[in-house]
Amino acid sequence: MKPLLSIFALLFFATSVQAQAPLGDRDWPAWRGPQHNGYAAAGQKLPIKWSETQNVAWKADLPGRGHSSPIVVGDRIFLATADEKGQVQSLLALDRKTGASVWKTDINQGGFPPSIHAKNTHATCTAACDGERLFVAFHHHDKIEAVALSLEGKVLWRRDMGTFLPKQYQYGYAPSPVVFEGTVIFAAEFDGAGAGYLIALDRKTGEVVWKTPRPAQTSYSSPVVGKVAGREQLLISGCNMVSSYDPTNGKSLWSTPGTTSATCGTMAWEGDLVFASGGYPKPETICVKADGSGKVMWKNNQKCYEQSMLVYEGHVYALNDNGIAFCWKAADGEEMWKERLRGPVSSSPILAGGIIYQSNELGTTYVFRAKPGAFELLAENQLGTEGFATPAICGGEIFLRTAGQKNGKRHETLYCLKQMD
Repeated sequence: MKPLLSIFALLFFATSVQAQAPLGDRDWPAWRGPQHNGYAAAGQKLPIKWSETQNVAWKADLPGRGHSSPIVVGDRIFLATADEKGQVQSLLALDRKTGASVWKTDINQGGFPPSIHAKNTHATCTAACDGERLFVAFHHHDKIEAVALSLEGKVLWRRDMGTFLPKQYQYGYAPSPVVFEGTVIFAAEFDGAGAGYLIALDRKTGEVVWKTPRPAQTSYSSPVVGKVAGREQLLISGCNMVSSYDPTNGKSLWSTPGTTSATCGTMAWEGDLVFASGGYPKPETICVKADGSGKVMWKNNQKCYEQSMLVYEGHVYALNDNGIAFCWKAADGEEMWKERLRGPVSSSPILAGGIIYQSNELGTTYVFRAKPGAFELLAENQLGTEGFATPAICGGEIFLRTAGQKNGKRHETLYCLKQMD
């Protein structure tokens, strides 16, 4: 019996590990992808050009309104949405092969804030997945609530993370969570009761592992964990600071004055350098040495307010609010090229095989090479009339959330784009 028990134990262990770990290149488990930096796996056969009739594997109607980007785990796609009229916030699961609805779990009803910014929604937070659970946050009833669900849509736990009552700028909530080791980390920054904070919750129970206060200023950036300057750092901009924390305990590692009061983009990094940009009340893009010295390596007056930037092979790529694409040398900020495209811009860029996919708010996705020598546009693709969500790119597929008009009303669609030739 012992050999049989041993074999059973090994099989059980292998199955458990597989269930808890994303499948790799076929997955896009969180905001900014598996490495949190906007990189998709290299070697994928991806479409460069598409339209309503070209390289569309399928498209699916989405209920409600949201800017939550899709995440992909196994054979499922997950995204958040909100029925603004009925004041219902939900998480959706779609079948990866067909786009058919698998389940819809309503998280909250009622308690929507009286006003949010016209560019924001009540379902802007992109979910995160650890291979076994889904994590998402919603703003309702004057608080931020974190929720964990199973991959089958069952609510596993809820956590009231604190009051969220912005006073000066009632623009709503936006940050997405990041999974780190046994925790999931959220951010909330606002000029109201309780002020702002970073908070880490236990992935299995939702219990608070640590909570770190942030300045009482309104900002909207998502936290991100990256290996920078030889160690794991939790990075976030906003509140007139570029900041780093220890993701294991929330303690400050370093903080440098920079960017602006309000930022929305997620920080980027390469080597021992980090990059951030902001847009209110002034435009500023900044590079800081992340070794704790606080040294500002360079900065300029470009504004990437809602969108994130991308760093690749020693260069920073950005599409600013006005729709001008830039390439800067990461070490010193030297401008390698700039090219006028079209704004405004809210979606963030994704890199796949040395090619950048970047959408604007009008539903146009620009496809261009990530190379410093000269700007090289490969395609300009149009789907719908709105593009706020950032695409997920994995397993040779691009999952793009757009909006347009259907029967005279605004309507959202999720596209699965694939090289069909």
